[in-house]
Amino acid sequence: MLDRRAAWELLCEYTTGESLRKHALGVEAAMRTMAKKYGEDPELWGITGLLHDFDYEKYPTADEHPYKGNEILKELGYPQELLDAIMGHAEYTGVKRQSLLAKSLFAVDELVGFIFAVTYVRPSRAISEVVPRSIRKKLKSKSFAASVNREDIANGITDLNLEENEHYQLIIDALADVAGDLGLAGVSPE
Repeated sequence: MLDRRAAWELLCEYTTGESLRKHALGVEAAMRTMAKKYGEDPELWGITGLLHDFDYEKYPTADEHPYKGNEILKELGYPQELLDAIMGHAEYTGVKRQSLLAKSLFAVDELVGFIFAVTYVRPSRAISEVVPRSIRKKLKSKSFAASVNREDIANGITDLNLEENEHYQLIIDALADVAGDLGLAGVSPE
């Protein structure tokens, strides 16, 4: 039985940085929305999103992440489908994304980070003002959020045969639902 509180505590044990915790919460929200879209288990999908990078702060190298985290999760008894999805979200592991869960995690991970960046540059810092057109425009600027892998975003959309604008809007809406927790609700003008 998956326990969201235990997953959150595990994340917090390994991840002290606020930005990585917010990323985890954002991917969790996006994955819960994807689960609903496909009629899958929102708890399994959400916890997969929450834990996908839980080991990154402690084990940030490609030799360690997500391998170390997966070992820990396996010892704790997390399901194989979750383990496979987490391994598959990092292209360099060579683990193929075969399940809908794995493909969905890949399709939202980089995109969530990119949507955060698009929101942060808005004067209001409010996700409610972000639209798919803004995302498409910023994706074309290679210098904007340069660390975000645009190829992963495109491949995630292709792998699931998604319509680009609909996918962007779905993830924007998922993040908007938890905007307060993510720091994306906006700031008052000074």
